[in-house]
Amino acid sequence: MSCRSFLRTGVIMVIAAWTISMPARTSVPDGSPPPRESPEWWYLQGAQYAAGNGATHGRARNVIVFLGDGMSLTTVAAARILEGQRLGGPGENHALSWERFPHTGLGKTYNTDSQTPDSAGTMTAIATGIKTHMGAIGVAAGAVDDCADSQRKHALSWLRLGASAGMATGVVTTARLTHATPAATYAHTPNRRWEGDADLSDDARAQGCRDIAAQLAGLAPTVAPRVLLGGGRARFLPLETPDPEYPDLTGARRDGRDLVHEWLQAHPEGRFAWNREQLRKARGSRHVLGLFEPQHMQYEHDRERGPTGDPDLAEMTRFAIEQLASHEDGYVMLVEGARIDHAHHAGNAFRALDETLSLARAVQAALDATSREDTLILVTADHSHTLGFVGYPHRGNPILGTVRDRPGEDGQPGPEALDALGLPYTTLVYANGAGNTGASDHQPAGPKSLPHKPRDYTPATGRPDLRQVDTAHPDYLQEALVPMWDETHGGDDVGIWAIGPGSQAVRGTMEQHALYHIIVQATPALREHLCRAGTCDGDGVPVRRPDPADFPPR
Repeated sequence: MSCRSFLRTGVIMVIAAWTISMPARTSVPDGSPPPRESPEWWYLQGAQYAAGNGATHGRARNVIVFLGDGMSLTTVAAARILEGQRLGGPGENHALSWERFPHTGLGKTYNTDSQTPDSAGTMTAIATGIKTHMGAIGVAAGAVDDCADSQRKHALSWLRLGASAGMATGVVTTARLTHATPAATYAHTPNRRWEGDADLSDDARAQGCRDIAAQLAGLAPTVAPRVLLGGGRARFLPLETPDPEYPDLTGARRDGRDLVHEWLQAHPEGRFAWNREQLRKARGSRHVLGLFEPQHMQYEHDRERGPTGDPDLAEMTRFAIEQLASHEDGYVMLVEGARIDHAHHAGNAFRALDETLSLARAVQAALDATSREDTLILVTADHSHTLGFVGYPHRGNPILGTVRDRPGEDGQPGPEALDALGLPYTTLVYANGAGNTGASDHQPAGPKSLPHKPRDYTPATGRPDLRQVDTAHPDYLQEALVPMWDETHGGDDVGIWAIGPGSQAVRGTMEQHALYHIIVQATPALREHLCRAGTCDGDGVPVRRPDPADFPPR
């Protein structure tokens, strides 16, 4: 490192430390530090951290962000073992595709108003470089139902910045395209629940807020993502329009708008797809909108694999890369494994781990299709869950099974470990959720199975005897200590794995919103476009939070 670089890095680190510790102010004169935890403060703090870690030395042409929704470190460890065991090994020494990346870190996930976060606030941090409130999509912190206030607080995402810079963009998810994580890359709303017009409150509508689906369909062709793949057809179709795949279902829009038709009119060279065969035929189109289910896409375990079924995440990832890779100015894209989170909420470890393995295959597909020389790949999660990995199971014990002691000299599995009541227990458990073994208004006392959405419980007495229960069954719900209708997120740190240009900036324990700054600073097309608006210092480090209005579509 040159003397100048060393001194510059040291100055940045000192400034960052000073910024973190400076007192809150309600107003400051020009040139003074911004008020503590204001949007400008968060932005400056993240920019200084990324620069101090050397992100500006990156020369990425393309960026792919993989987001495992709810993918806690426990989830990664258990999924690693499950895949290794499916391949015939003991599992513990296995590694998922991203676990071989050269650079790793930990991300702190809290929202500005919540110790344990949600996907909207966390993905907005990753997408825009500022922390915000729980439920916020692409806006700075405020009140979740205050539409008028949020109109003045729009934040610029790296996806929107990329489009403004002339890069190709894409969004791939197994959730609804209007769900929190994908929406944070292109939409602006204080309330993540406003996905369709029927979801908007009367006050929000009167104050000028638009639903997320309408925002997506209304993006100008020059700024709209070239590839949009996921679920959520219902919020794009009118109430009277039958769903193309399930004729007994209809759309959910009450305003009569057919947003698919509007999107096709705005993109006459584009193609719409709602199954695998149609997606295959859309290859080579300038714009592609894929809406494969009325709501979220099917779990990988339940997915129809024929030509009229849903594509899997790896297939969608390969398709998106093929579509975007030929663009001369590079591309930025999000790929979300959304249903990890949904399975955890249901208390179903089988599907949560299976969805994690689906994400691992998508990451491998991206590695196979890109170059380490020009493509920055980040893999992370937005937040954690309450999945626990417990007991002292022997090496190679089935991860979805009950805890067993070490095998005897004859090589046969050891006896089941017993709790203080003399009963076996599973390696994987949840701290709370629908798997609580007390009787509920949906299922009797004892082991629970999908589907289970309880509203009322009778307190559990003791525990069920699992000796005759198939705890590896896809529908088995792991036991949960605290009875709840839905398992909750966790507040612990999540993993960050990185490879490619600029990836060396990922290290240590990081504030989650610093990922935006690493992406922008490590990608010259993004950084230079941002700096043209006068937001950077002489070394190309952002010192002012950008106004989205300064970055119109090309």
